[in-house]
Amino acid sequence: MDNATRQKLKQDQFVKVTKSGMEWAGEHRERVILLSSIVLAVIVLAVAAGWVYSYRSDKASDGLGAAMQIYQTPIAEPSQPTPPGTKTFASVAERARAANAGFMDVANHYGMTKDGRVARYFAGLTYVEENQYDSAETQLKKVADGWDSNLASLAKLALAQMYRQSGRDQQAVELYNELTAKPTTTVPAGLAQLQLAELYTSEGKGEQAKKVYAALKDKDAKGPAGMLAAQKLQPAVAGQQ
Repeated sequence: MDNATRQKLKQDQFVKVTKSGMEWAGEHRERVILLSSIVLAVIVLAVAAGWVYSYRSDKASDGLGAAMQIYQTPIAEPSQPTPPGTKTFASVAERARAANAGFMDVANHYGMTKDGRVARYFAGLTYVEENQYDSAETQLKKVADGWDSNLASLAKLALAQMYRQSGRDQQAVELYNELTAKPTTTVPAGLAQLQLAELYTSEGKGEQAKKVYAALKDKDAKGPAGMLAAQKLQPAVAGQQ
């Protein structure tokens, strides 16, 4: 078969396929229009959703930054003069109260964004600093139940610390054990175990604390948590000699 014949066959096939397609489109005109409208609507919705999320993320970022700036404002020391024009707070609780308003605003309006979830975590921390434990627990639990495991583990660690402060040691123990079983980048198992041992020590349960330290030292001998555990054990060993 020569080249001219092959080209003619290709053209005839193309014409046949194109004609068949046009005939199908003509017979199913309403379906084609409907499908095209659906595809166009999906594209428009996807673009709009992306724009809205981006806009809300930007607003959340701005709000979180403003609240963090308040949270990082220094506390005025009575013995030290404050330079003119320098913003300060008289106490940690006062600063926490001011920052909390900003964190809660971001969390309530943009809670589905990343910065909104971070703002909720800091709202919980500032409630703790205000000694508003019920409100702190509500906010921190929302973060702890979230899908972001690194942020969730930080919230659980903060909850455990709050439980210790409010005399709910058993709940703190449960959280430390949970964090040990499911470590994350932000809260490694060793950190949770060190906190657990410190809790046992504060309760006068020295033997239980020593067991935690010993297990941690053996498991992570060259790691920072293991080395710290070994240091914690040294006074006890020296006292036995």
